[in-house]
Amino acid sequence: MSSEDKNMQQEVLSPAQRVRSDWRSLVEKVSYKAIVNNIPFLAFMVLLCVLYISNSQRAIDMQRQINAKNKELKELRWKYMDVKSQLMYVKTETQVMKNAEKLGLKPSLLPAYKIKSK
Repeated sequence: MSSEDKNMQQEVLSPAQRVRSDWRSLVEKVSYKAIVNNIPFLAFMVLLCVLYISNSQRAIDMQRQINAKNKELKELRWKYMDVKSQLMYVKTETQVMKNAEKLGLKPSLLPAYKIKSK
């Protein structure tokens, strides 16, 4: 019958009194006894928060490293393309002839021929 008495009391209570009773019930839930009874759950929640924060920090650090490596890769790709184009320029016939003249070599005026042995 105690539940019936509580229901009757709640029906009789004004809205302001209901708010006060709700507030009191909330304070009782957050009381020292309630906290002590829920220490394992609170410890678990703290552990999850710590793991979440550390995981976020690791992800941010990893993304920074990836961005740095991508930037370095772009720079190396540009260097490769530059060196490749310089090599193609140096390998042209006119450039080879200019470099050979510096060494004292001249192109042959006679066409190439093949020596055959008997």
